[in-house]
Amino acid sequence: MKRNHRRQTGSRLLELFHAYMLNHAHGLFSSLGRLSRTPFTSTMTILVLAIAISLASSFYIVVANIQQLTGNLESSNQMSLFLHDNITDAAGQKLAEQIQQNGSVMEVKFISKKQALEEFKANSGFSDALNALERNPLPSVIQVVPKNALESNEDIEKLMSDFKQFPQVDFVQVDMQWVARLQTIMLIASRGVMLVSLLLGFAVTFITGNTIRLELQNRQDEVFISKLVGATHAFIQRPFLYTGFWLGFISGFLGWLIMTIMLLILETPVEKLSTLYNSSFDLLFLSFSEFILLLMISSMLAVLGSWAVLHYQLRQLKPQ
Repeated sequence: MKRNHRRQTGSRLLELFHAYMLNHAHGLFSSLGRLSRTPFTSTMTILVLAIAISLASSFYIVVANIQQLTGNLESSNQMSLFLHDNITDAAGQKLAEQIQQNGSVMEVKFISKKQALEEFKANSGFSDALNALERNPLPSVIQVVPKNALESNEDIEKLMSDFKQFPQVDFVQVDMQWVARLQTIMLIASRGVMLVSLLLGFAVTFITGNTIRLELQNRQDEVFISKLVGATHAFIQRPFLYTGFWLGFISGFLGWLIMTIMLLILETPVEKLSTLYNSSFDLLFLSFSEFILLLMISSMLAVLGSWAVLHYQLRQLKPQ
């Protein structure tokens, strides 16, 4: 007897779950159908939302590409350890190997006096004048690329102080001002993107909310009838929330598409510019996980705007 009762209870719960899912599926697809029946209004709303989303995404991807570029420029923040004139190449190479063992160092390169002179001749264009010199005036140099060079000025200064303690080193040179400027620029850019994205997120929320408010006004008679027969606010809100979801989802996808097309248009000129500077810089696009996150955020913002408007408006609408 108890077993039969449990079976009946389980079957009843399963039927209720199926009915619940069918109800939501009907609300999901019927709301999409309503949007398709007003193509002009729906298209205008989706385009406005898509432009706002594409702008926020574009700012984000621009900063991501700049961060990639600064990562490639770490070698520009290298330290140059100029050795005393009396230090031999063997002693300089030995010191370079010793520095390489430092846990704060990523890369070390020893440049002998002869190599320094050859590089200077090749790059300066004064090879004839340099050949007239009786002796090589250039010192041996050890170039050091520190780890996390763009993250902590204090660590770089400590590393400089350690290198100055070596008796073979005459002086250490590093452009700390450049590092500080780069850090500040990246901080400003990151915070600027965050603020702009926040404002555009509010725009998506408000535009969707206003669209749902107009939709609710157009369907007042339907809402009044639903209230008269005892429908709850949750039941009445459901199709409108799904409408907001579709607006956010489609706008998010279209915003991603707009941003991707813009990047594809810029890709060839950027690669050409990179080649002119003897570099290999490739534009970053949104990854698959970032694309999914974009769809989720745009959908949630639209649903949030819809819910806020519905929560207020349904309390004001009362059957006459």
